[in-house]
Amino acid sequence: MNIRSLTRGDGVVIGAAVLLFIASFLDIYSVDGVSGADFPNAWGNAQLLMGVFLAGIIGAALIVVTRGMPQPLKVAGLDMGQFGVAFTVFAAWSALGNIFDPAAGFDNGGSGAGSNIDSGIGAILGLIAALVLAAAAVATPLVPALQAALVGAPKPPTPQPYGGQPQGGYGYPGAGQPGQPGQPYGTQPSQPAQQGQPFGGQPSQPQPQSSTPPPQQASQDFSPFWFAVPVARPLFSEDGAQSPIAELAPGTWYLAVEQRGGSLVAQTQDGRRGVLQDTSGIQRG
Repeated sequence: MNIRSLTRGDGVVIGAAVLLFIASFLDIYSVDGVSGADFPNAWGNAQLLMGVFLAGIIGAALIVVTRGMPQPLKVAGLDMGQFGVAFTVFAAWSALGNIFDPAAGFDNGGSGAGSNIDSGIGAILGLIAALVLAAAAVATPLVPALQAALVGAPKPPTPQPYGGQPQGGYGYPGAGQPGQPGQPYGTQPSQPAQQGQPFGGQPSQPQPQSSTPPPQQASQDFSPFWFAVPVARPLFSEDGAQSPIAELAPGTWYLAVEQRGGSLVAQTQDGRRGVLQDTSGIQRG
């Protein structure tokens, strides 16, 4: 599981699930005029515990685990991430119904206990947590601000100019030292200055220079660079197959070694190469 693939929306889901777990230990209802009494919490009502608190926590776990997996987590053909979203919506709906009759399901509660029963801090906090949890689960795929990486991408090993790459890295087109201009790709190295002729010798005739410039390589227009993706994106095989060979996760730097139209050929940290078809919003190092 790669935590760098988690988004801000997933962070909200995790926080709401923790709050929901805490609320399950607090009083579900209170009685007017009674202070200091030991009122029950959600763990004393199996229906409330399963329908609100555990349903929301299980839904949050499914969402976060599915997001952190390289491939979507499926069981019997069902996407567990979408299943988790459904769990959170169900938990929010059940928590809303519990507010109107917080003592229902308890041995000494219910509608017959009178009108002096109010919702306790556990029921109120559980409702807030369940609503936030469901809202984050539904809105994360729709709101760009929630799709940003939860953990920011680390900086490249050494600061480089825009479009550059660490000295001597894979595919780096220049071999000069920092501060010294390197030899342009596809050109011949300069010849050393002509030495003087021996005494009595004839001066050498200048060689005719070709007016045709040497052909330039197509790769001269592209310089390898480091980049990071804003959200998890698949990396496809270079042979054109549409089955992903890897997934690029936010928060990790990858090396672009070639450009093919609007796509990039990227190299992962383990040496695998593939085509990144969606290059929108990438961060250059």
